[in-house]
Amino acid sequence: MEKLTFYALSAPEKLDRIGAYLSERLIRDVGRHRYGYVCIAMEALDQLLMACHCQSINLFVESFLKMVAKLLESEKPNLQILGTNSFVKFANIEEDTPSYHRSYDFFVSRFSEMCHSSHDDMEIKTKIRMSGIKGLQGVVRKTVNDELQANIWDPQHMDKIVPSLLFNLQHVEEAESRSPSPLQAPEKEKENPAELAERCLRELLGRAAFGNIKNAIKPVLIHLDNHSLWEPKVFAIRCFKIIMYSIQQLLSHLDANSRSAATVRAGIVEVLSEAAVIAATGSVGPTVLEMFNTLLRQLRLSIDYALTGSYDGAISLGTKIIKEHEERMFQEAVIKTIGSFASTLPTYQRSEVILFIMSKVPLPSLHHPMETGKTGENRNRLTQIMLLKSLLQVSTGFQCNNMMSALPSNFLDRLLSTALMEDAEIRLFVLEILISFIDRHGNRHKFSTISTLSDISVLKLKVDKCSRQDTVFMKKHSQQLYRHIYLSCKEETNIQKHYEALYGLLALISIELANEEVVVDLIRLVLAVQDVAQVNEENLPVYNRCALYALGAAYLNLISQLTTVPAFCQHIHEVIETRKKEAPYMLPEDVFVERPRLSQNLDGVVIELLFRQSKISEVLGGSGYNSDRLCLPYIPQLTDEDRLSKRKSIGETISLQVEVESRNSPEKEERVPAEEITYETLKKAIVDSVAVEEQERERRRQVVEKFQKAPFEEIAAHCGARASLLQSKLNQIFEITIRPPPSPSGTITAAYGQPQNHSIPVYEMKFPDLCVY
Repeated sequence: MEKLTFYALSAPEKLDRIGAYLSERLIRDVGRHRYGYVCIAMEALDQLLMACHCQSINLFVESFLKMVAKLLESEKPNLQILGTNSFVKFANIEEDTPSYHRSYDFFVSRFSEMCHSSHDDMEIKTKIRMSGIKGLQGVVRKTVNDELQANIWDPQHMDKIVPSLLFNLQHVEEAESRSPSPLQAPEKEKENPAELAERCLRELLGRAAFGNIKNAIKPVLIHLDNHSLWEPKVFAIRCFKIIMYSIQQLLSHLDANSRSAATVRAGIVEVLSEAAVIAATGSVGPTVLEMFNTLLRQLRLSIDYALTGSYDGAISLGTKIIKEHEERMFQEAVIKTIGSFASTLPTYQRSEVILFIMSKVPLPSLHHPMETGKTGENRNRLTQIMLLKSLLQVSTGFQCNNMMSALPSNFLDRLLSTALMEDAEIRLFVLEILISFIDRHGNRHKFSTISTLSDISVLKLKVDKCSRQDTVFMKKHSQQLYRHIYLSCKEETNIQKHYEALYGLLALISIELANEEVVVDLIRLVLAVQDVAQVNEENLPVYNRCALYALGAAYLNLISQLTTVPAFCQHIHEVIETRKKEAPYMLPEDVFVERPRLSQNLDGVVIELLFRQSKISEVLGGSGYNSDRLCLPYIPQLTDEDRLSKRKSIGETISLQVEVESRNSPEKEERVPAEEITYETLKKAIVDSVAVEEQERERRRQVVEKFQKAPFEEIAAHCGARASLLQSKLNQIFEITIRPPPSPSGTITAAYGQPQNHSIPVYEMKFPDLCVY
């Protein structure tokens, strides 16, 4: 062997003849079953291949591959393994010169076939399968980095390689169930096809470029479909934990299976959820919104399926009957996946996702028309609930130091419009979403129950000073927030969870976003809520009125201890103690329990049981707060947005009374007479606006026509006249501006007989005796 190697290195032009001779001998020995000579020939070829790297090695390699193919075609397992080992050695060699005509189609097919071996002997079957996996790994290594070699990423190759690896990966349970004795375990672990297949699949996907990944993932999806592996989902999750950059392909597969059973779709979505959690932060890049768009589209389709009962919208013979509880399970899986994926995104991308989801929520406005009819209303409601659930998932744990970025105007407007829906469940979701955004220090769970603690230090609240950005945010949006909190308190359908959410929202605003002005406004707001319960113009049930009294007590108890004004704390404490003795039904400890103890007579509430605005204004005014503002009762200003959020009839909308509150003077409020809007006024306004638009359109048409058809001289004269007119006006302004002041000593006649103003220096002027400097 040493002489043969020396001869081949000395005369590389003879290498092809050496390879042809050895190949001929090996083929003859295989046919005659002289396996000892076969092993000798392969060993000789391997050593020559490792030693020689000359330019003429290509012809030698052809002979070598022909011999490997001959061994792989044999039915003898040992020959197959021998051929595979030689091929793996060859795959690890970097050739100096590329080959233009070499083909690996046979090797891909044969190695894939070996991966599916079903030999009777378990040990031999394992060895053949592992040889097949190693062979596929060698083919990939040999071809993946050389553009002149066969393109291993073609679907014809990937459709054989990937399923072969998955087949061995899938049977890991069988291998584990037949685990050997502890003494043999280390040796057997090295011979585990599942681990080798996983390593090979990771290497394959790691070498894939962006344009090739699709061909590698598509066979995975087909394999999971063909073997019904979505429903147990364990194996599918394992596959997609290996495939780190597979999210986009899985999304398109979800779309392709949009009419599959809900359990299958739920399996796909949950696999996506697991894959999204392990994805690197921001790794998906510009496809983030597309991913959420796909999930939201599947959510909408699932709602339609649940409402109609079929995938086609109409039940007929042969139609699959859809089970509503399975669709509900799928919807929950989608919402969970949305939250899982959003948790991996950076703050700026999560803000985009939040805006994107909010834009999909159907709202009763001109730009987002609602579906009408019973089915349409149900679809709208379910869509609103599911999207708000998704939004709550995304907002959970959202940390943004700047509230202007976390709650931009276009998002906040739409969210608060939803807060005034008649549906109680929707209103509750909106309150929870607002709490998630505002709570940046993890205080929300400390306000999950409403109580009047005598010392709030036990809550261990994390309080930071209100930043400049938060102050700007509150200046811009505080009145909007207050109005919606006030109107939410007046809803008849509120239950305990609503009041707990309102209390949490008020408390978190006081901790996260409060300055002196905000504290005053919040106190005014809560006192106005107390007036709602006392006056009861809305004819609220007894429970709601008691709940509003209790909510006011709990919040004022909290804010008095946060402001640390002793007189303020004393007044709040006195009222709470009086209520404990005479009216416990006005405190949260008796109202917000499983069986609330209420009073049927709330009309004769004495003043000692109420928090008095005059008293609070007096005690806080002495500590530097704006007492004038505290004296003013809070009155929200209703807007068209609030009315649109309610489902009112056309007749009610036409007869609305528009009242504009004047805010010119804080001491005195003047009310502008209400203007009644009737059908005639609306018609006149529409006709007038149409006429004005027509006149403006005609004027523009004439101007355009003039500049298109008029001669150049006329246009130049017109523009020149306008320019001269402008210049004359400017001259007049300049003359007035630069004219010197009149002289105290009169005028001096200049040349040409014209009077000329002459300024006298200030130190020469004579001022009256009474002039004081």
